[in-house]
Amino acid sequence: MDRMLLESYPFRILEGMLIVAIAAGIEQGFLYIRDEYREALDRINQALAVFYEKGLLGKNISGSGFSLELSIVRGAGAYVCGEETALIASIEGKRGTPSLKPPYPSESGYKNLPTLVNNVETFSLVPWIINNGGEKFSNIGSKTSRGTKTFALAGKIKNQGLIEIPMGTPLKQIIDDIGGGCDNGKKAKAVQTGGPSGGCIPYHMTDIPVDYEALISSGSFMGSGGLIVLDETDCMVDIAKYFLQFTRDESCGKCTFCRVGTVRMLEILERLVEGEGKSGDIERLENLGKMIKQGSMCGLGKAAPNPVLSSIRHFRNEYIDHINGTCTTKKCKALFVLQISDDCNGCTMCARVCPCDAISSTAYEKHTIDVDLCVKCESCINVCQENAVIKIDAPKKK
Repeated sequence: MDRMLLESYPFRILEGMLIVAIAAGIEQGFLYIRDEYREALDRINQALAVFYEKGLLGKNISGSGFSLELSIVRGAGAYVCGEETALIASIEGKRGTPSLKPPYPSESGYKNLPTLVNNVETFSLVPWIINNGGEKFSNIGSKTSRGTKTFALAGKIKNQGLIEIPMGTPLKQIIDDIGGGCDNGKKAKAVQTGGPSGGCIPYHMTDIPVDYEALISSGSFMGSGGLIVLDETDCMVDIAKYFLQFTRDESCGKCTFCRVGTVRMLEILERLVEGEGKSGDIERLENLGKMIKQGSMCGLGKAAPNPVLSSIRHFRNEYIDHINGTCTTKKCKALFVLQISDDCNGCTMCARVCPCDAISSTAYEKHTIDVDLCVKCESCINVCQENAVIKIDAPKKK
């Protein structure tokens, strides 16, 4: 969402920063942009050149006696640098790790000076509010969450892309009306909000409005504005593992709770998807998650357990199934095997696409799969027009 704003509305962002700088008496500013966002960097560079050429930045702007210098700092893409103190450390040329608060950046930030840190989405709204008035802005959205919000709608949904909606819009309306529902005729199962460290909300709870309070009460949060729709084929344990892998990898490692705690949680999840879960694993995940949330220094660590804790809260039965050695959705490869049913018409298509020669086939006769050779790539499922290749529970591990 931020990249879209930087690429599409660079002048609006710079104007917002200029207005804020005048209001707060700030004379130096930075745009911290990931180096991967090359087009965004080019657009902002061009916009900065225009502002300086027109005398809207630099010394004595338009003869007002006020000066503001803005420059770009290229970030290396570290997720933890979304935390304001880590971002400031990176701008100063230090390793991007968070620091304890207080003092807050507003008291002691960049080079120990009072520093204002905001998202580009916030700055982009300032000119609109100045031009149209605060009352008009506050009339959009809900009572506690005003204005609009940009989201990246993705996942198992027909209409993917960036959307801007009034705050307070029901999640269900976003999924079914704006997103057009799930693709391939599947049923929606859940929606993950807030980015990699957000929470999973079951579809039957999507009548809740998209505002800060409602999302937090459901076990998630607004976060970076991501909305990922999951359908009935998705395994919630596997989804939790996927997101926890990301936050584990992106941890700066400064505090023990986040550095070690996410690794321990991930080890349990990996055991579960491999069919090696143990009695008490769910409780261990919950206890570890609570400790990480309470003991971590920054927002990344405090939010890292959210995908796990929220999926346990709403989909506990799936975790119990994994402890018992089954995956209801047949998504976890260690917990299912492929088998050819009596619907097979002997067309040999599955054998022809199998990359490991695991399918024995004779034309017009039912084929068989050697489970010891099968790598479960599912190529056979994709080409079988009779839907004769099916997934069944794998034999229980001793």
